[in-house]
Amino acid sequence: MLGPVILAASRSDRMRRFVSAAPGTKQVVDRFIAGETVDQVIPIVKDAAAKGLEVTLDVVGEDITTVEQSYAARDAYLELIERLKELGLGERAEMSVKLSMFGQALEDGHELALANVRPVVEAADAIGTTVTLDAEDHTTLDSMFAIHEELRKDFPRTGCVIQAYLFRTEDDARRLAAAGSRVRIVKGAYKEPASVAYQDKAEIDKAFVRIVKILMAGEGYPMIGSHDPRLIAITQELARQAGRKLDEYEFQMLYGIRGDEHVRLAAEGHRMRVYTAYGTDWYGYFMRRLAEKPANLLFFLRSMITKG
Repeated sequence: MLGPVILAASRSDRMRRFVSAAPGTKQVVDRFIAGETVDQVIPIVKDAAAKGLEVTLDVVGEDITTVEQSYAARDAYLELIERLKELGLGERAEMSVKLSMFGQALEDGHELALANVRPVVEAADAIGTTVTLDAEDHTTLDSMFAIHEELRKDFPRTGCVIQAYLFRTEDDARRLAAAGSRVRIVKGAYKEPASVAYQDKAEIDKAFVRIVKILMAGEGYPMIGSHDPRLIAITQELARQAGRKLDEYEFQMLYGIRGDEHVRLAAEGHRMRVYTAYGTDWYGYFMRRLAEKPANLLFFLRSMITKG
């Protein structure tokens, strides 16, 4: 059970320093992080568009400690949106944001995060795209859902993320599966206690399928965040049973993982969106990618040995 250990390490400053200095780190980080700057990520958006793919862009960073950092996060997204506008890529790329990066955990954080994210959502809407609010640990979700509801009053395409491993999520899915909603379902990538979340992979997978079924039966737009071939096949069957056309839901996968599958699904006529993270504060995001799949960790360890 290495996953929980790695997730705990994702919040350790000492481990952050060790991993950042490890000789094999850059090779593995480059697999999951598209670059550090807007200039580095724009060619990736163009390449995805040429392959019939769409993207959602995440400026990595979380656990900020000052209001000034929250303003910097807001401005980083506004810079990204301006570049997409200049290049006419707005309809190919949406944004994903973590409200912790916008100040959610600071004093008066709910109001601060809402004030910071609103201009980002407004700017995205102005270029023909939208924003999805990422889910973080369970203690933040009531605030996230409240901000999501508030933003949808003016920007109804604003999306949100729900996590299959949480006991609450089936109820959340029923509430969110309404006309006009955009909901991404993922398994979940934070260390959560057994009092609020399933701990067994098989139980998480079963919950994922139940939630996809709820979303497919609803009137919203489901976004299926999974690399699991079995869950992808089940999703396709549930969509067929619900009478969904291929453009009435989409698959989402991470940049750097199963790239051939991205292209295959798009070639079959599915909407396929690649979750593409970039930026300098990559540590927390990177550690969750290692925790999600043992093969990712093995790849990292081999790189350390090879480069050491």
